Amino acid sequence: MPSRPRLSPFSAALASTFAALLALPAQAQTLNELYDAARGYDATYQGARAQYDANVARAAQAKAGILPAVGLTAGVTRSDIEIDTLTGAGRGTTTPRDFNTQNVGINATQPLYRPANWATYEQGKRQADIAQSVFTIAEQDLIVRVSQSYFDVLASQDSLALVRAQKVAVAEQLASAKRNFEVGTSTITDSREAQARYDLVIAQEIAAENDLQVKKVVLDQLVGRPGSVPVPLSVPVVLPTALPADINAWVAQADNVHPAIQQARLGVDVAGLEVEKAKAGHKPTLDANLGYNVTRNPTGTTTSAVGTRANAATVGVVFNLPLFAGFATENRIKETLALEDQSRSVLEGTRRNVAQSTRAAYLGLVSGAGQVKALEAAESSSQSALDANRLGYQVGVRINIDVLNSQSQLFQTKRDLAQARYNVLLGNLKLRQANGTLTTDDMNAINATLASNGSVPAVPSATPPERNVTPSTAPVAPFAPRSIPVIPPVPVQPFNPPAPTMPTAPVPPVILNPPVR
Repeated sequence: MPSRPRLSPFSAALASTFAALLALPAQAQTLNELYDAARGYDATYQGARAQYDANVARAAQAKAGILPAVGLTAGVTRSDIEIDTLTGAGRGTTTPRDFNTQNVGINATQPLYRPANWATYEQGKRQADIAQSVFTIAEQDLIVRVSQSYFDVLASQDSLALVRAQKVAVAEQLASAKRNFEVGTSTITDSREAQARYDLVIAQEIAAENDLQVKKVVLDQLVGRPGSVPVPLSVPVVLPTALPADINAWVAQADNVHPAIQQARLGVDVAGLEVEKAKAGHKPTLDANLGYNVTRNPTGTTTSAVGTRANAATVGVVFNLPLFAGFATENRIKETLALEDQSRSVLEGTRRNVAQSTRAAYLGLVSGAGQVKALEAAESSSQSALDANRLGYQVGVRINIDVLNSQSQLFQTKRDLAQARYNVLLGNLKLRQANGTLTTDDMNAINATLASNGSVPAVPSATPPERNVTPSTAPVAPFAPRSIPVIPPVPVQPFNPPAPTMPTAPVPPVILNPPVR
């Protein structure tokens, strides 16, 4: 009959913990669902969207300088005039004259040649493109922030589950040490070491619980969903790879499409157009005017008592040539040229920073993938070491502290492996953010690595299950957790040995007539 696979006590405890997790599924949200929620709630993203709308509207205002301006005017004026006769027949008399003036008109002005207005219009189009680049950076930042908070919660859940699984294993080791001490096969030191390690795990559990609560609060505040529960990774974990596997290709792509570099390039164009606007201070302007105005005097004017009405249609061209402005135009040109040089320096600095960030992100991703492989091997080796130490402890060639250290090493390796996997998933997103190509499609690829059942296990109970310690050679039945009381501290007997008595050194012998060599 073939032998059944055997599980070590620590592996069985860990498996039982995750089995208990799966027993209480709760409706969970995927990464895409939480990202959609964050887009409608996150204050930073909403502020970026409002700023984008404002920038687009501001850029559209620049078009007004090349379009006609049309205005409608209307007014009523009453004039009270006294006319004094200075010479002639009526000399020395005063004649009052009161009359009303009513006017209405419509006038239009079309710029024909205004270089500054056309430069402003071109700036407006580039300002709209800059607004799009800034908003794209905000969208990429939101993807990374949501993903970071998402995997932080998953990492905290894994850490808490592993701590509680380790607490179960340490509790079993403590119980075994106490039984062995009672039957006289081990010393009180084993019990004290196990008790100290158990107390340490309790402290780690408290810290892990607090860390999980804090990470959940951060995620809830980001997505606007109280009690949000992320879907864990599917098992086995399949990590996506970054293609192409050439760091220079990523850097070259960043130089072409990164929104920050595009923003800096557009800034250089805007600065160059600002120079053109400054130079336009020496150039003439030409406008076309068209108008129709009606002026009505129902009771006459100052020179006539007859009511009149004048209908005037006008069309013309206005030419203006600036001659001297107190050297303001020359100094303005110098200022804009210096600002254009500054924009070029900003562009070069942005390109260097993006290239550096892209290289660092790529190397970090490659290093993270290597760490995952190394930790997977270390996990297998740590499990084998724990099994060997437990067997050695049972046969008397290992002490209890060896088993406890092996358990701690295995726990630490599992926790580091889980964190390394999350770092690789985040590293894929951060690499694409660094070179400016991050989109929701990249997030969909990460979302595909999550479990497809749409549920996530609840946080395991803080009370560890208890099992009888059996040799690793005995078959292990399916594990059914049972609650046990917390193991009390091992009583410590006072240890006051008498002071040792040092023996007296013997008198050295006396050698007479030593032999001659």
